[in-house]
Amino acid sequence: MAVSLRLPEDISSRLQSLAKKTGRSKTFYMIEAIREYIDDLEDLYLAEQRLVDLRSGKTKAVPLEDVIKENGLED
Repeated sequence: MAVSLRLPEDISSRLQSLAKKTGRSKTFYMIEAIREYIDDLEDLYLAEQRLVDLRSGKTKAVPLEDVIKENGLED
């Protein structure tokens, strides 16, 4: 899927320089950066949603001791 992206000049210059030095394309590095960062964004979104659910009473917290006991993880 093609995407059009307008980069700030400083980022564009750094990306161009990196691509030139390594022989890889700018697209390669943009995809790598997105892959790396999207994991963090998904984790953050999930954590925020869980907090909203917890505060609204939609879900409840389970004490760690209960989780350990229920899963047979005691020493």
